[in-house]
Amino acid sequence: MAKIFCVANQKGGVGKTTTSVNLAAGLAKLDQRVLLVDLDPQGNATMGAGINKAELESSTYEVLLGEAEVSVARVRSEAGRFDVLPANRELAGAEVEMVELDSRERRLKHAMLTLNGLCAAHGVIIPMQCEYYALEGLSDLVNTIKKVHANLNTDLKIIGLLRVMFDPRMTLSQQVSKQLEQHFGGKVFKTIIPRNVRLAEAPSYGVPGVTFDPSSKGAQAYIAFGAEMVERIKTM
Repeated sequence: MAKIFCVANQKGGVGKTTTSVNLAAGLAKLDQRVLLVDLDPQGNATMGAGINKAELESSTYEVLLGEAEVSVARVRSEAGRFDVLPANRELAGAEVEMVELDSRERRLKHAMLTLNGLCAAHGVIIPMQCEYYALEGLSDLVNTIKKVHANLNTDLKIIGLLRVMFDPRMTLSQQVSKQLEQHFGGKVFKTIIPRNVRLAEAPSYGVPGVTFDPSSKGAQAYIAFGAEMVERIKTM
């Protein structure tokens, strides 16, 4: 049975897109079937998977409004060897158009079985940097997840916290990392994603970092994270 995960963090610039694209590619390398759903109107995950968002015939937008089936809208990422439900700027208007629709917060779940989004997901993966402000934002996100769990999706739970853009040379990073482990225990993934130039370069080539330079420390870390996810899924 498919498992649905939402990569979420209310704070910007914490590596949500990088994590989504490279986790998808890492899982694909481990022979897992993956559908990456892009829910960002900027379409960065779509472009990062090597798909031109300007040439889409249909996207997440049409799926949300019930105008297209997922089987029609999905596109194959040849660069990452996984499927993508792509997004572009049209998605920005979907929220406005859905105001009059019944159960609009649940339309993702009704649109397909393997679509990310808090109301459709089995669990949340939280990527975060080990810095002071990240801890402050984390409490807000945890409260949001609790509210969604209580009112909309009782299946939803936090799968784990992923430390990203980690710089072991910084004392603060090490301190925050230890605080996370002490407070969240087993919810913190063992894998740590280092700050890595090759991961940052990959999107400009339209290729996941895992594929762009498989030998880089960043790629190796995301492959290890994929393996850790596979093991964690087995316990769900």
